[in-house]
Amino acid sequence: MNVRQIALIAFPLLILNSRPSSADDKLNVVATTPDLASLTRSVAGERAEVTAIARPTEDPHFVDAKPSFIRLLNQADVLVEGGAQLEAGWLPPLIDGARNSRIALGAPGRIIASEGIVMLDVPTRLDRSMGDVHPLGNPHYLLDPLNAKTAAATIKRGLCVVDQAHCSDYESGLASFTAAIDTKMKEWQTALERARGAKVVTYHKNFDYFAARFGLDVVDTLETKPGIPPSPTHLNELVPKMKMLGVRLIIVEPNRERQNSEFVAANTGARVLLLPIMPGGKEAADYIGLIDFDVAQIADALKAT
Repeated sequence: MNVRQIALIAFPLLILNSRPSSADDKLNVVATTPDLASLTRSVAGERAEVTAIARPTEDPHFVDAKPSFIRLLNQADVLVEGGAQLEAGWLPPLIDGARNSRIALGAPGRIIASEGIVMLDVPTRLDRSMGDVHPLGNPHYLLDPLNAKTAAATIKRGLCVVDQAHCSDYESGLASFTAAIDTKMKEWQTALERARGAKVVTYHKNFDYFAARFGLDVVDTLETKPGIPPSPTHLNELVPKMKMLGVRLIIVEPNRERQNSEFVAANTGARVLLLPIMPGGKEAADYIGLIDFDVAQIADALKAT
């Protein structure tokens, strides 16, 4: 049974819902991922109740579409999504099942955070041989803190459209978040100054934006191609390449399997570093805490190697 069938069984009497929030009500905001939820909380403050669909340890490409998410989306005043087809594999059927006009595509309550982001890895051609390549570019843009500022501004604009009465609150929240990022950027850049130019390998292309911002050089991925698991042939070719380039760090998200990264590490002398890509886990409660943690871990790992 697919998500649409579940929705028809679970919610047979739902209709398109255009219920506005009263001036004193908090907005009910659903964000697709924990990083977007954190940005939204920073902007909205006490004016919104924010819920994330994906878990911090989950691959945002492959979220388990549970029937409970349909009810969550049906009751939402606002949906904040990453865009750039990050959620293309699981979000559309949930929205169809929710039948909530407030968050339909093009509705004021549908905020697409990727608007205004300069995307990396935009393909010049598309075919199956390239793996799971996103036609709009790499959707993992939030690991660049300056992109997080842009996304927060997009969220602020969307919240102001939906809730004009409290737009000044959202503007104040955005200003505080922006100032915090600007202050922390100086610390982060200083912490990683000695790491500039360091060559690293990642499991997936999650850290491309982070690397571009802080001067790391991602020379390859453990995945054969985006979304395609590592193959023995690729890994055996990767080992001499890493030795030749002097790669000493392999960055892997905690939800990935470990066998392949440990094989490459054992044959190159590189260190495997597990780094979260979203806040909300034990390492970081919010977005700034996430970047704090990742910067510190990379700086320490490269210093040690």
